[in-house]
Parts: sequence; C-alpha cells; structure tokens
Amino acid sequence: MLMLFCGNMKTCFLFPGQGAQYPGMARDLWESSPKVKELFQSASDAVRMDMKKLLFDSSEEDLTATDKTQVAMTLACLCSSAFLRERGVSPDACAGFSLGEYAALCEAGVLKTADVFPIVRIRGELMEKAARGLDSKDGAPGMAAVLGLPAQKIVATIEALSSSGVYLANYNSPVQVVVSGTARGLAVAETELKAAGAKRLVRLHVSGPFHSPLMAEARAAFDAALTSFAFADPVLPVYSNVTGKKIGSGADARLLCGKQLVSTVRWVEVQEALLADGCDRFFEAGPGTVLTGLLRALRPEARCAPAGTLVSIGKALE
Repeated sequence: MLMLFCGNMKTCFLFPGQGAQYPGMARDLWESSPKVKELFQSASDAVRMDMKKLLFDSSEEDLTATDKTQVAMTLACLCSSAFLRERGVSPDACAGFSLGEYAALCEAGVLKTADVFPIVRIRGELMEKAARGLDSKDGAPGMAAVLGLPAQKIVATIEALSSSGVYLANYNSPVQVVVSGTARGLAVAETELKAAGAKRLVRLHVSGPFHSPLMAEARAAFDAALTSFAFADPVLPVYSNVTGKKIGSGADARLLCGKQLVSTVRWVEVQEALLADGCDRFFEAGPGTVLTGLLRALRPEARCAPAGTLVSIGKALE
C-alpha cells in the first residue's frame, strides 16, 4: 500500500487495543532503533519486569493474561509511534482503541511515558482480578465479535439480554459489534444472535468481559489509583472511546479512563469525528491491521496503513 506524502495531509496515529498482541511483536523495531530500546528499558524499569523477555519469549497464552498484555501492548504501540517519528512522521491527532487509548494519551502529552506503564499495569491487574471473580462452572467470562448482522439488530438483541450477563462492549463498525459477558451470558447471546440472523460469533483473545458493567469493581479501584498520577491537558487532539469526541482536559481524561472500563467503546463515532476534523492519513501504530480495516470499511477512500512492524512501516512510507 502506498502512502504518498503531501504537505496538506492531516495525519492521525491509531493505536490498537488488547487482542492484537502476538509473541515477538516489536522485535524488528527493537533491533533497528535506539529509541525503541530506550522505551523497552523505561517500561522494564517502570513495572519491574523484563519487557524484552515478555514480548519476545512469552507464549501466546502468557501474553493473553490481561495483567501482562496491557503493558506489552502499550509498549509495542509506543515503539511503533517512536519509529514513525524517527522517520519524519508526526501525528496531528491520535486515538486508541480501548487499551490503545493509553498510548494515544501518552502521544498527546496527557500522560508521561514513565507513568503510562504503571498505569496500564494497574489497570490490567484490576481487570484480571475482576474477571477471575466471574469464573464459574460454565467457564470463563470474555468477549465475542458478532459478524453478519446489522449493528442496530445486535444492539436490540443484547439490550434484551442484560439480565443474562451479556452487554454491548464495542461498536466497531456498522456491521461489527463486540459483546462482553459471563460464560453463560455469551452462550445465551450466541443462541439468540444466530436466531436473529448472525453468521457467527468469534471469541476474542482476551481474558475478561471488558467494557461492561461487569467491570464495576475494577473501575472503583482504578479511579482511586489514578489519583496518584498527573494528567496534563492534551497538546494534540485525542479522542475518547467513551464519548467518541475530543478530550478537553487532563481532568476529563482522568475521569474517562475509569469510565472506559464499564462503557461501550464507540469506535465508529471516534472514526467519524476524526474524519470530520479533517484527518485524511492514518497509521495503525501497533500490532495488527484491525483498525485500518475498520476505517477502510467505513470510508474506503481513506489513506490508511498498518505500521506496527519495520516491514509495514517501510511499505507505508514508500
């Protein structure tokens, strides 16, 4: 995919969330950039964990654990954005999907790099604890993407099932919605959604029912933990998953971080706001191609490319 550089383009970095991780991610960036090596060391120092070992030597199962994934993914995303900046690409705006919002807040100057890693580690630990409290004889809670059914029909079906322990978690595109729930709730939702015409439900590689009221316990503890960290006003436009709009201040960002745990990710609204504000060149700064795929589905003519690895960044800059 060609990404032609024109002076009038307004560039946005998109940061993916949990579920895009894979063993070995960011290895080529680490091997090619002193700045990336510095980020690995900063993250390792901040959370007292060997991040090189975690990203490069862990199994897929190890990386799926929320308490590890969140630091690993945030690091991989910031490595991608640092590598892009080293090659002369700077964002005019940024947004992140779910966990990716923390890399976006860092990129926008709201959070310091030294703070973002302990914040997402605390977030991951609290979410993992809350999720394990929902394990049952039916299985573990989780999330599933619903494919082949219009979003409005999915929303109507899920709203009628809230008493069964399943909720609308992500509004990704007009034809893709993600639900969160207990093991029983997801089983009930799969039956009802297929009866309503859904082609299939695809379980995501996450360990809990995130972005749902089932995370209320984690939210309360996270709100308290965030009081220990500084949140500055954004120096770049950065967009909230909770509202779909620009975050106005550091104080707003702090409040929205807690609220995000129990709220639907309004990614369609985020994308529409970015396009309405004039963004016309998008880099997915992190593992995977999910966000660029969603954007192309919403706006086929949008200039966008994945940029999570040295290879993909090189192709994007051709």
